[in-house]
Amino acid sequence: MATYARQAVAFERGAGVWLWDTQGERYLDALSGIAVCGLGHAHPDVARAIADQAATLVHTSNLYQVPLQAQLAARLTALSGLKQAFFCNSGAEANEAAIKIARKYGHGRDIAVPTIVVAEGSFHGRTLATLSATGSRKVQAGFEPLVQGFTRVPFDDLEALRRVAEHQRDVVAVLIEPVQGEGGIRVPSADYLAGVRALCDQHGWLLMLDEIQTGMGRSGHWFACQGAGVVPDVMTLAKGLGNGVPIGACLAGGKAAGVLQAGNHGSTFGGNPLACRAALATLDVIERDGLTRRAAELGARLQGALRERLAGCAGVVDVRGVGLLIGIELDRPCGALVQRALDRRLLINVTAERVVRLLPPLIMSDDEAAQLLDTLCPLIVDFCA
Repeated sequence: MATYARQAVAFERGAGVWLWDTQGERYLDALSGIAVCGLGHAHPDVARAIADQAATLVHTSNLYQVPLQAQLAARLTALSGLKQAFFCNSGAEANEAAIKIARKYGHGRDIAVPTIVVAEGSFHGRTLATLSATGSRKVQAGFEPLVQGFTRVPFDDLEALRRVAEHQRDVVAVLIEPVQGEGGIRVPSADYLAGVRALCDQHGWLLMLDEIQTGMGRSGHWFACQGAGVVPDVMTLAKGLGNGVPIGACLAGGKAAGVLQAGNHGSTFGGNPLACRAALATLDVIERDGLTRRAAELGARLQGALRERLAGCAGVVDVRGVGLLIGIELDRPCGALVQRALDRRLLINVTAERVVRLLPPLIMSDDEAAQLLDTLCPLIVDFCA
């Protein structure tokens, strides 16, 4: 189906931050498969783990014990401070699980129509429930009627959330991204997440954080909420969790722990041995190689260098981000930069029409970061001229 406006290039192999197309041309990947391949391409540790597991056992289903799934759940709950994990195959599925937790939690409090507060400019997925939660009419258009049970407020606006608390008695949860990715790399005020946490505690709501793009070390912490000192009730993960092998997770703690019971939710493929082995290998490498710290340090250097080199460019509105989640906002639509960068053998992305999004692998070296800057900055200066 014609659901993708694909670029006119196909890749046949990768190594680290590099990809080679079918013509043998090499490209610097500053997008990581949209924040998926945090360890780069064909990482030897992950490749060995996948090959070994594929030769041993790929799938049995969740009708039986899955020891690797239990190991992965133990690792993720220890890292996050939460108590339970449900495994699925994508970020949208992880957010579906979170929405179901919120609704069941609300019904347990005798709320007939449980409502979840979500943010304008958000992106939570393309299933009917998650696109209904998403704050983008572009994503929703043509798929009405939308799923009911969502109230939308501006992102990074605690006062708007307080007004909801005053006037709506059916709210059971808040679902937000610590940093809005698809929404344009929008980083909230330093006290925003802590303020949302306090409001949730005050009113008995669940705090549910979508860490699908920000998680797994990209923010400079294992999870972006840790930078704000906040522990949610529900956290959703995917993208970088398996370094390219499809896997998602919905973690629950606090008031959300124990809400889902046997028969309430499920997944045929979710958390199978192959996916969990890939995720465990990914966690091992991030931890062993100190890649959360690396993301924080390299991200800060890249942002500083971008600000310095683009300082005289009148078309640049802002450079912002956390860790290796970086946005360069222009004063005009800049989708054409994607092709111009591709012509220079650089992979980037444009989101929210005016924001160049950089999501390089966490393993990017200093020399590779310098090459990224040397290629991208002149392109932006020329585009804005």
